[in-house]
Amino acid sequence: MNNKESIINSYLSFKLGNETYAAHVSKILKILQLSEVTKVPNAPSNMKGVINHHGNVLPVIDLNQTLGLPETIRTNNTCIIILSVEQGNNIINIGAIVDEVLNVENVNDEQISDPPSLGANTLDHIVGVTKKDDTFIMILDIDNIFKELKI
Repeated sequence: MNNKESIINSYLSFKLGNETYAAHVSKILKILQLSEVTKVPNAPSNMKGVINHHGNVLPVIDLNQTLGLPETIRTNNTCIIILSVEQGNNIINIGAIVDEVLNVENVNDEQISDPPSLGANTLDHIVGVTKKDDTFIMILDIDNIFKELKI
């Protein structure tokens, strides 16, 4: 047994389709009910538009589509998670549509496994995988997901 101190991190878990994902709580600014989003002409298909958030124009993306999954189907559980994202030397706020927000999970570092290896294909957007009961939770690297996003 090593004397290394275990670090516990908190992650917000949410559903994208039938799968459970999570983001570190330090990246989460707020959770909103899905409201009307103003469409932006000629925007990428995963950018659903913009919303007014406390007087600021906030871009809203479909996180399912951003990760190559089918478009989010709007239900009563669909939410917008406002994320703080590092892009180079800037920090921007982005609204990400998810199917459902679940819980805040406290996860010990030892409970996080490396992301699955796919040979030459890398999963840069996944930091690791943890398990709660019988459910795998993929922990996302929010900054990496949005590093190429042009807004």
